[in-house]
Amino acid sequence: MTINEIQDEIIDEFSMFDDWTDKYEYIIDIGKKLKPLPEVYKTEENKIKGCQSQVWLHPHIESDKVIFEGDSDAVIVKGLIGLLIRTLSGQRPEDIAGSNLYFIDKIGMSQHLAQTRSNGLASMVKQMKLYGLAYQAKQEVK
Repeated sequence: MTINEIQDEIIDEFSMFDDWTDKYEYIIDIGKKLKPLPEVYKTEENKIKGCQSQVWLHPHIESDKVIFEGDSDAVIVKGLIGLLIRTLSGQRPEDIAGSNLYFIDKIGMSQHLAQTRSNGLASMVKQMKLYGLAYQAKQEVK
């Protein structure tokens, strides 16, 4: 699936909920289902800067695709990183770097997150795109 197909799927899923209490519950549920990040990857190097909570993101390349693993010590944030991983993991570096993550606005997340969480989400997106750029540059050097 492409990044946009995944985003459209997420938008569809969130449209089933009438209010933000249900949407928050769904985000928390996504976080609970996220595979725990092995402790070995919970390093300072993998920590996302700009997040109020602790968030770790571990990228690696498999078959020319970037695979992301992540975790957080806050349940909602863990759900947010889960949504981003679902959207960007398994994609080509150049697709990640050039992605427009419109689902965040379409599901209303920008308006309903506290400012600190919104800033943290922006930091997560920025870091994932930077990893995409870095892996793209590595592939071009080969």
